[in-house]
Amino acid sequence: MKEIDVNSISTKELYKYLTSSITPRPIALVSSIDKDGNSNLSPFSFFNLFSIKPPILIFSPLNRVRDNTKKDTLNNISQVKECVIALVNKNIAQQVSLASTSYSPEEDEFEKAGFNKVKAKCIHPYLVKESPVNFECKVNSIVELGNEGGSGNLVICEVLKIHINNNILDDQDNIDPLKLDIISRLGSNWYGKTNQSSLYEITRPISRIGIGIDNLPEDILTSNILSGSDLAILASIEAIPNKKNNNTTPLKREEKHILAKKLLKEGKIDEAWKILI
Repeated sequence: MKEIDVNSISTKELYKYLTSSITPRPIALVSSIDKDGNSNLSPFSFFNLFSIKPPILIFSPLNRVRDNTKKDTLNNISQVKECVIALVNKNIAQQVSLASTSYSPEEDEFEKAGFNKVKAKCIHPYLVKESPVNFECKVNSIVELGNEGGSGNLVICEVLKIHINNNILDDQDNIDPLKLDIISRLGSNWYGKTNQSSLYEITRPISRIGIGIDNLPEDILTSNILSGSDLAILASIEAIPNKKNNNTTPLKREEKHILAKKLLKEGKIDEAWKILI
């Protein structure tokens, strides 16, 4: 196994290993404004949701590695403690990449990258018309994590208003992940995209207590066919079903496990248990 002492490699190398392993990361396209009214638009992949009540989003502009200077976004929100965080989907990915260019503070990335401004309802920075979801935020605090090139600055934002494009909603008024078509940041020049083949559902045992893998019958627990994932699905039930008499020709253990694995892949947990018991 490769071991890395973080204090013995360069910041550039450390950045490479961390950003290539901590993936995928959502992208915040942050709209800000300085005290003179100059707009800025820049993407950040050190970003996520951290609280529901209050609704808190956090992103982190790093000090530039090459010269330890602060980015325009960080300078702006230090002056005007407001921002819009817009989400990035595949349709605008190339424009967002262009907006990441280090333009001068006086130049407007909305214009450089071809985005349209929409006036926000609660704050001064503009919404991004092309984004599927915009969050109007006030900046509660900025936490400096260091004073070197590559040091992060946690921008803790409280969401005041959410703007959701109707085109990404389903019939139940929920956000459809396929219509949202969000992209994610990977290492180097790689990005992830949303499509039907890459998405799948896992039913979380949040409203019940699963029996746990340790309580599965020995015959199932020692299977050479059922994977750890298969066992976790079987163990998410609250109780092992009662064994019922079966007048059909009994299957061999291997045959049962092969069939159960197929049923689990199809999401048919009850049917898989019926085969196994």
